[in-house]
Amino acid sequence: MLKAAAELVRAFGTHDSDGYFACFSSDATFIFHSTPQALGSREAYQALWREWEADGFQVLGCRSSDGRALVHGEVAAFTHRVETHLRVAGEEHQLQERETIVFRREGGHWLAFHEHLSGVPAG
Repeated sequence: MLKAAAELVRAFGTHDSDGYFACFSSDATFIFHSTPQALGSREAYQALWREWEADGFQVLGCRSSDGRALVHGEVAAFTHRVETHLRVAGEEHQLQERETIVFRREGGHWLAFHEHLSGVPAG
């Protein structure tokens, strides 16, 4: 499962959209502190990602730290701190966030089926 998490972070951090979305099951759900609504499928997130890209969104880098994995049979949760370097509409941003990604084993592979991203509280 840790290899699957590392691949997901690598693909996101290099703006490898195809590789990133391949890490998720089609029925994956997403909760991001930066969006007003939860996203109920990989397709919904991909559509939002394309809108972001049309507005100049690009991931310039991503660093994962303090990673922890909890595996329970065919399901696993990966938590970590994420430092992301983005470009949005020509402006660069550094984000500090926490993330939980829940994986399940499908056909011998670990695929993410839920992602929850939150900001890091001040202090």
